[in-house]
Amino acid sequence: MKFTARIIITISILHFCTLVQANTFYATPKTIKNTITRIEPTSWWIGMKNPQVEIIVFHPMISTYTPKITWEGISIVSTVPAENPDFVYLTLQIAPNAAAGEVPIYFINGKKRLVHGFNLQTRSNAAGKALGVNASDFIYLAMPDRFCNGDPSNDIIAGMEQTNIRRDSLFVRHGGDLAGVESKLNYLSELGVTALWLNPVQENNQPISSYHGYAITDHYKIDARFGSNEQYKQLVEKARALKIKTVMDIVPNHTGDRHWLFKNQPSKSWFNQWEKFTKTTYRAPTLVDPYATETDRKQFTDGWFDRHMPDLNQRDAHVAKYLTQSYIWWVEYTGLDAFRIDTYAYPDQNYLARMAQDLLAEYPNLGMFAEIWDHGVGIQSFFTEKFKARGRFDSQLPSALDFQLQYAIADALTKPFGWTDGAARIYYTLAQDILYNKASNNVTFLDNHDFSRFFSVVGENVDKLKSGIAMLMTMRGIPSMYYGTEILMKNYADPDGKVRADFPGGWAADSSNKFVRAGRKPAEEDAFRYVQKLAVWHKQSPAIADGDFHQFVPEKGIYVYFRIAEKERIMVIVNTNATETAISVDRYDEFLKSKRAGKSIISNETLNLNEFKLKGFCTEIISF
Repeated sequence: MKFTARIIITISILHFCTLVQANTFYATPKTIKNTITRIEPTSWWIGMKNPQVEIIVFHPMISTYTPKITWEGISIVSTVPAENPDFVYLTLQIAPNAAAGEVPIYFINGKKRLVHGFNLQTRSNAAGKALGVNASDFIYLAMPDRFCNGDPSNDIIAGMEQTNIRRDSLFVRHGGDLAGVESKLNYLSELGVTALWLNPVQENNQPISSYHGYAITDHYKIDARFGSNEQYKQLVEKARALKIKTVMDIVPNHTGDRHWLFKNQPSKSWFNQWEKFTKTTYRAPTLVDPYATETDRKQFTDGWFDRHMPDLNQRDAHVAKYLTQSYIWWVEYTGLDAFRIDTYAYPDQNYLARMAQDLLAEYPNLGMFAEIWDHGVGIQSFFTEKFKARGRFDSQLPSALDFQLQYAIADALTKPFGWTDGAARIYYTLAQDILYNKASNNVTFLDNHDFSRFFSVVGENVDKLKSGIAMLMTMRGIPSMYYGTEILMKNYADPDGKVRADFPGGWAADSSNKFVRAGRKPAEEDAFRYVQKLAVWHKQSPAIADGDFHQFVPEKGIYVYFRIAEKERIMVIVNTNATETAISVDRYDEFLKSKRAGKSIISNETLNLNEFKLKGFCTEIISF
């Protein structure tokens, strides 16, 4: 009897020790010392419309471990090992009543135990996020590396692939950063800007030419040479305080070849693989062309954008989730308002439709506009929502960057008037708006980081530049302006680094400061005030915000259109001739309603339209 008792006592003690050890292991530590190499995303939120999130877990032979979570309101839905045994996809279900905090995710393999803290947060001000952009907005595009250097201490970051600054080089970093952008928010507000679009700010840890931001190497991290995640969030908040929205530039088509998921790929299906390097054809029409070959379509969609930009395979469900979740994460973390989608035609189109659907499910007002850089309204409109073509699926893309209208405006101010040339090209371009679900959602522009600067395109003719700006601010669509246009920055995009020059005054050593009136020459100040006047009027104009657009067929180099709202009527007269031209307005009485006097938005003068003449290459905006 005594012997038996000893055995029972021994077993009980062992059982007790095991329970204590287990409870100690699964107890929630105050600070979790992570022993997993990497997980993404590292945080999520309670109360999202989609209560599930897929986490990528990376650690040597992690697929041999069993995950476990003991946290109120959070559970593991599925564990999927990747082709590479160092990766596992972990899908979590987050209940509405889940407790916020640092959730320990344990991984067990026999006696081996690993842990990583997953930051679960409560959503804040969900209704105030992702306000979108609309026709009353004026978007300003700036390249962070070339706009302003507000913090020289982050110019060079030890351990990164590129550790030099050379402002005399077109291809090396110059040192601009988020602190610099933030320091110029008042300048942008003074100009009349209502939305700020920066070229990609996520990490581009590439050895060469990554200053532009389009070779992302970490989807969840701001490039350290620009600043930090916290600084980007602060920029969004400070811009919002000045009534300036924020647009993030995203790149679903490719990454940089130093991306951590390219250097150690979860599976061969993450990136489009070729036996030898194969570049895309850059021919978007292959997706539209009813006669295109599968060979051409495949090379366009699966070919790499460049040798150092591997092509993502969005047909892989895990790649698709990774990308979409990263975009949701940035909206929720920062409260940004819109996405500009790079190289939109190149990724898998079914994925892009699902991406838009998932984003809009979480943020119904989120703005999205896409780069569809090709030729022809039919091709551009093909990629937008509810395209009017038989059998076409709905991309749910509400807006395209309007390259076709950019071409037309440039032609109107640089080529002689003809049946389809000069100003007539604008007419024919806008006449095809029937192909869009809502053409007024398109984002319009005169130039950008890939185009020759408009001031150079029009031969440094200030009147032509002003005409272009007047049309930009009064036509249907959401106008965007490339940094420096307002101070007559110039150059041709050959190579493209030439149109990405530093904004004068953004660096302490600059000899002049164009951010302030005292630093601008008279012609530069005149251009600045012209943009400012139209921008301030633009955001307050009912006719611009939701007015109808009506255009007359151009005649003899004169192009006339109207913006009509219940409380405002705007007439725009564009003279694309080199000489002053008398304008007979009787033809436009359908909208003038016999009125022959109106106020100039530009000069504030009352204009007599019975004896109206317009200088060569000038545009007048008249309010009735």
